[in-house]
Amino acid sequence: MEKDWEKIFTTSQPYQAEVARQVLEEAGIQAVVINKKDSSYLAFGEAEVYVQQDDVIRAKQLIKNLEY
Repeated sequence: MEKDWEKIFTTSQPYQAEVARQVLEEAGIQAVVINKKDSSYLAFGEAEVYVQQDDVIRAKQLIKNLEY
């Protein structure tokens, strides 16, 4: 990742990361999901959501309000 991106959310369920990304993008925040789940052993790894540093505080507030 570029140096001006920061991880704001980590989950073992990739669909939750995609939901978070979609919520952030609907709020005008550019977000990226990096899926680090092992393709052979799905019990290992996580999905991470990154946003630009300027959007971190607002993005964390939006993510905090999500219910899965």
